[in-house]
Amino acid sequence: MVDVGGTHIKLRGSDWAEVTRIDSGMHMGPTQMVAAVREVLEGRRYDVVAMGYPGVVRGGAPAEEPVNLGPGWVGFDYSAAFGTPVRTINDAAMQALGNYADGNMLFIGFGTGMGSALVTPHDVLPLELAHAPYRKGRTYEEYVGAAGRERMGDHKWERHCLRVATILRDALQATDVVLGGGNAKRLHQIPDGMRLGAPDAAFLGGLQLWQR
Repeated sequence: MVDVGGTHIKLRGSDWAEVTRIDSGMHMGPTQMVAAVREVLEGRRYDVVAMGYPGVVRGGAPAEEPVNLGPGWVGFDYSAAFGTPVRTINDAAMQALGNYADGNMLFIGFGTGMGSALVTPHDVLPLELAHAPYRKGRTYEEYVGAAGRERMGDHKWERHCLRVATILRDALQATDVVLGGGNAKRLHQIPDGMRLGAPDAAFLGGLQLWQR
């Protein structure tokens, strides 16, 4: 499993439990990502790759360039670069799939930006809500992403995270809300009907890409 994020890339295999983190950021394009991953995986055997991508995925491939990484992700041949079959899904959808229990579950990822996905008994639906307008001319992501936390401080940031989660839950009629992403651990007051995501959810979701 390769979970690509704007701050870190996380790796985990089906036959090892530890998670390896690689620093990412605006300097990292797909060529640099694959090189860094293959360096970590040197000496390890892997047959397939499940990749979570922080952006729009269509037809199993990135369809738009990511906001928080370098360019070149659209049209890149990931299977050729890794030397093995690759299945790609939106990163929030991969985490959502790994957290799913039943009903209509809304996943919101609070990380470098804001990811979101809806899982129903029949579908996994990636959502692109991060850049929708929220308040004072700013988007959801500008309030609940890492830059918003740095600008407002933890207390105000958490208040907006829970407000955004409530707004989106009601709008999408979700019966379960999972709050995940790298900054979800900073949330302290989780409302009834919401829960924190499992730490290994991305890995579990990535496994399902090849089991289904």
